[in-house]
Amino acid sequence: MHFISMEHAVKWQVQAFLLVFFIGSTFCQIRYSVPEEMRKGSYVGHVAEDLGVDANRLKLGGARIVSGDSSEYIKLDVDKGNLVVGNRIDREQLCGQTSPCSLNFEMILTNPMQLHSVVVEVLDINDNAPTFHEKEMHVEVLESALPGTEILQVSATDQDVGINALHGYALHPTTNFNIKVLSSPNGHKYAQLYLSDALDREKDGKLLLTLSAVDGGEPQRSGSLKIHVTVLDTNDNAPVFMQHNFKASVKENVPEGSLVLSLSATDADEGKNGHVTYHFNHMSNKIAEIFHLDENSGDLTVRGKIDYEENKLYEIGVQAKDQGGQSTSTNVIIEVIDENDNAPFITLTSFSNTIPEDSPSGTTVAIINVKDLDSGKYGKVDCSVNGNIPFAIQSSLKNYYTLVTNGVLDREQRPDYNITFTAVDEGTPPLSTNKTITIKISDINDNAPLFEKDFYEASIMENNSPGLSVFSLKAHDSDSGQNARVSYLPVSSYVSINSESGVIQAVRSFDYEQIKQLVFTVRAQDGGSPPLSSNATVKILIHDQNDNPPKCCRKCSCWDYYNHSEGQ
Repeated sequence: MHFISMEHAVKWQVQAFLLVFFIGSTFCQIRYSVPEEMRKGSYVGHVAEDLGVDANRLKLGGARIVSGDSSEYIKLDVDKGNLVVGNRIDREQLCGQTSPCSLNFEMILTNPMQLHSVVVEVLDINDNAPTFHEKEMHVEVLESALPGTEILQVSATDQDVGINALHGYALHPTTNFNIKVLSSPNGHKYAQLYLSDALDREKDGKLLLTLSAVDGGEPQRSGSLKIHVTVLDTNDNAPVFMQHNFKASVKENVPEGSLVLSLSATDADEGKNGHVTYHFNHMSNKIAEIFHLDENSGDLTVRGKIDYEENKLYEIGVQAKDQGGQSTSTNVIIEVIDENDNAPFITLTSFSNTIPEDSPSGTTVAIINVKDLDSGKYGKVDCSVNGNIPFAIQSSLKNYYTLVTNGVLDREQRPDYNITFTAVDEGTPPLSTNKTITIKISDINDNAPLFEKDFYEASIMENNSPGLSVFSLKAHDSDSGQNARVSYLPVSSYVSINSESGVIQAVRSFDYEQIKQLVFTVRAQDGGSPPLSSNATVKILIHDQNDNPPKCCRKCSCWDYYNHSEGQ
């Protein structure tokens, strides 16, 4: 394992630049570069400075890295506003031969919600030497072979890329043999060993050659292959392929046994010296699992699963041999054709599961990421949401969509929504994926309490006991929680009202001869902030009791009445 010191890392210095595009003030993209194998905690970039925000914005906004598999390699130090190396980064393990090699992820901030795309390019260091598939190999060569005869073709691999990748080959000794360094159509270098001077079996029946593969890094790294040559007696003609390189294409997911192409080589010799057989040329175990080459017919067929998303191109070395020890080699380039075999998948990057009912149109509710592993039109995805809802979906960054409010929300009419995202690719037939989220609408105090009627009438006998319940009234509030908690307030000194139940009680004993009815107002008020209220009018009739003896208003009239009565 190789690590780069912090001092050396400054020389590579991680460079960041903001792409000059914004979507509103919500989205932007930052790009950095960092060498592989840097120690954990190494500085990558000052993300707060590059976004033009205070480091406290990251902390207060709950900044976090989301999506992708890059989060284990790059960490966010919200206290300092820096991106740092979170784990060992091995470019070859992450990207293989793909260049450039990038870690892609998104950073989310809330209050307000913001999405930023971050790309960290992993720079290659020369930490891998070229290697051959085998450490030693044995070949047989006729002593009658003419100078210029091809003996074999072999290649080394180097997991590094760019200048650190495979650069060339060297042979030692070069008394009878030499090499040509050739390149395949996709740029891979391989060595062709050929006879440079005539052989004398009686003088040297066996030879040992060392083939070295070197890269272009500093310091330079190398790998070697020992070639044991056995000199045989004569076979005049080597097999000849009909063309130097073969190209073919095959669809992914084709069934086992499907023919890819038929190779053909001819040999001008007769008998066993002219009988040609076909062999893979020092291939990897992976190639052997996927392809089969018929030794006699030269038919190259599929024996394992071909997956475009795993490998888009195969380069296979094939050798044609006759029975006298002569051989020739060719390369087969197989292009894999993509099929629409992957449905899109939806990732919920950020989500507010509860929003107030007074949220203005355009409020961001959720951010989703939609991807399809297929290529071309099969990998193009369109995303939509179910209709007849006050929400809409908007395209933001590539493969990202934002769910926003798009109408009036009324919790009293509908307290929640089930929203289904549908992602559909452009395949024939198209493949699709659904994802459903539930959004709850939180209450605001937008409804005043309402009495069951505007006017109430009740009655009570005079001479009542103080505290006697007269009757009760009720008001209802369509809001919820504290906003729907109703309390009652009387506007009268003669009665009281239970603030919670609405029961009206007499404060004193009433006297019909003094007051025959009461008319007053009751107010119902909710617990919102600020509170809302409504009023109702209450009329209470006082009923008379026979609680007073007759009284004469004029003495004379009473006297005459009594006297007159007695006289009769």
